[in-house]
Amino acid sequence: MTPGAWKLTGVGLALALLLALGGAGGGWLAACHYRPLIDTANTDLATAKQARGNLETLAGEQGRKLGELVLAGELRERNAALAIAKAKEDAQPDYVAANKLLRERAGGDPAVAAASIIDQELGL
Repeated sequence: MTPGAWKLTGVGLALALLLALGGAGGGWLAACHYRPLIDTANTDLATAKQARGNLETLAGEQGRKLGELVLAGELRERNAALAIAKAKEDAQPDYVAANKLLRERAGGDPAVAAASIIDQELGL
């Protein structure tokens, strides 16, 4: 090899070494700068995932409780309807008797007639 070729090879190797050192130094500086930011972002990500999991659990539990409340409301509604029907059935004889007493009473003030009927029922 000629001395010019050796010189050109030396310069090329020096440039390659400088580029490698520059890349390594730049990588090290970037790592020193961005590592705390990346660590903070990873911590925030873990916290957000945990919070999301908690919220999903709470939403599922809330949905189950809401379903239970709806079922309990429907059960109360059915029980109330049964109680109303039973009360109407139980009150039917009294209603018939009250109508009978009202038919027996002829004329006069309705308030006086009602008071008279009540007194008669109470045995006064």
